[in-house]
Amino acid sequence: MAALVHGYTKHMKSILAYGFRPHFFLAGVAALILIPVWVLNFTASVSMSTDWPPTLWHAHEMLFGFIACAIAGFLLTAVPSWTGQKGYAGTPLAVMASIWLAARIMIATAANWPPVVVAVIDLAFLPVLMVLVGIPLLRSRNRNTPLLFAVLLLWLSNVWFHWALMQHDPSLARRAIMSGINLVLILLTVIGGRIIPAFTTSGLKQSGVVVTSHPLISTFTISGMILLAASDLLWPEKPVTAVVAASAAVFHVIRLMQWKTARTLKHPIIWILHVAYAWLPIGLVLKALAIFGIYAGSFWLHALTIGALSTMIVAVVTRASLGHTGRPLIVHPAITVAYLMLTAAAFTRVFAMALFKLEYSTMILLSAVLWSIAFAIYLYIYTPILWRPRVDGKPG
Repeated sequence: MAALVHGYTKHMKSILAYGFRPHFFLAGVAALILIPVWVLNFTASVSMSTDWPPTLWHAHEMLFGFIACAIAGFLLTAVPSWTGQKGYAGTPLAVMASIWLAARIMIATAANWPPVVVAVIDLAFLPVLMVLVGIPLLRSRNRNTPLLFAVLLLWLSNVWFHWALMQHDPSLARRAIMSGINLVLILLTVIGGRIIPAFTTSGLKQSGVVVTSHPLISTFTISGMILLAASDLLWPEKPVTAVVAASAAVFHVIRLMQWKTARTLKHPIIWILHVAYAWLPIGLVLKALAIFGIYAGSFWLHALTIGALSTMIVAVVTRASLGHTGRPLIVHPAITVAYLMLTAAAFTRVFAMALFKLEYSTMILLSAVLWSIAFAIYLYIYTPILWRPRVDGKPG
């Protein structure tokens, strides 16, 4: 018994030793649970305990459950590196994980609780994150401090969503979700534009490859995404928004062409970053087509959410978890399979109906199976990494 208690205590101490550990684990668990539950509800009418409309539950939990959890893990790990200050461990991380988990349970059983109570608990997560990362950012006057504003806007989009839900206005709730997705796409554009060239250069340094980004192209690309977010708010599904989306896609393509993608094909931990980023212009072009009523663009949203956002999350999580636990930056062969499965899930969700004439429900089911395989592999390989001490004996 004493050995069991000691082992449990040791693992709990490890999972709470650094910001990425609990959040990258919980994000993987969320991904593996949320999609199968949604698909069972959609294809087999399996009832859920929530009284939220199923599509809104799905959208909200993928954005504010899965994606927000991964963002928290990233920021709680990156901010100490940016500021040179010690990262959080122990109680603050346990509090954040508990709030996140409580929110998922409350939303899953929302029919049993007053909507205000559900909203208050769900809305507590991002403000705690802002406090924890805001203190070192503001103290050091770090150049990344504006990211706090992006997290604030993401939180406000969640406030908007809960308010719309209480007003029984699903259309407004969907607009709140789209606003949140656009904010995360802006974050991906900013952060991806920094880490992809840096990681590509470091990964290919033996080949003498140096990857850079032209500052003006980066400025135009980020500005295009900000303009698109504003256009989606003011003129949703209007031609002007289609033009902005297509224009932003062009800058994303130009930006990606600078990063020597073809040189990364022997390095899964690098090429997956490029694949994730490539889904951005694909999704934006499809969005423009959809606004103009062209069927081929119908599933543009999942090109952005599965293709760009989810793939980038997996790419960053699998790399950061290795580096911050003292392991070589070489992914397990099974993780390469997970990368391929996730890419196949995105491709199936976006293109399978048009290319292979699959039924809608079949397409949903196949994409979900591929997604689930990817995250099952991720959890199988990375749960021991996240729950055990660093291999080099260092703290963290």
